[in-house]
Amino acid sequence: MNVLPDQLPFWIAGPLLGLLVVGLFVVANQPLGASGAYLQTMKAAKGDTDTVSWRVWYFGGIFVGGALATILGPGIEIRRGYDAMSNAGWSPIFIAIVVLAGAIVMGYGARMAGGCTSGHGICGTAQRSPASWASTATFMATAVVVTGILTLLTGGDL
Repeated sequence: MNVLPDQLPFWIAGPLLGLLVVGLFVVANQPLGASGAYLQTMKAAKGDTDTVSWRVWYFGGIFVGGALATILGPGIEIRRGYDAMSNAGWSPIFIAIVVLAGAIVMGYGARMAGGCTSGHGICGTAQRSPASWASTATFMATAVVVTGILTLLTGGDL
């Protein structure tokens, strides 16, 4: 039973996300960001009573929403997204090490930058935060460079 479309059109998803961000500022004067929600959830899990409860619900909702989209959508589809590396002859263990290292670097970067890509790129830039503009420019430039390097290493064309 596939109730949901394969992909929500950008002209629907973009304005809805914008309304969510603006609405959250109007209602709670708070930015929307996944790493902030993660940090608040970890604080709550440790028993800290000084947490922002809606962020804990938001973090849980990320997983619940993903599960609902899987159930109402095309079902479970196992995708790795690293076929270019496999096709270039990289072993699954090496790919897993590269992905793990990337995840650690991303987590460290989000912590050092004071937020994640969604927090800086969507909310911080909307607030005209110079730090968010610098962070977002760094995220994007790094993504372009790493994509170029991986394309060359896996035998693709630029």
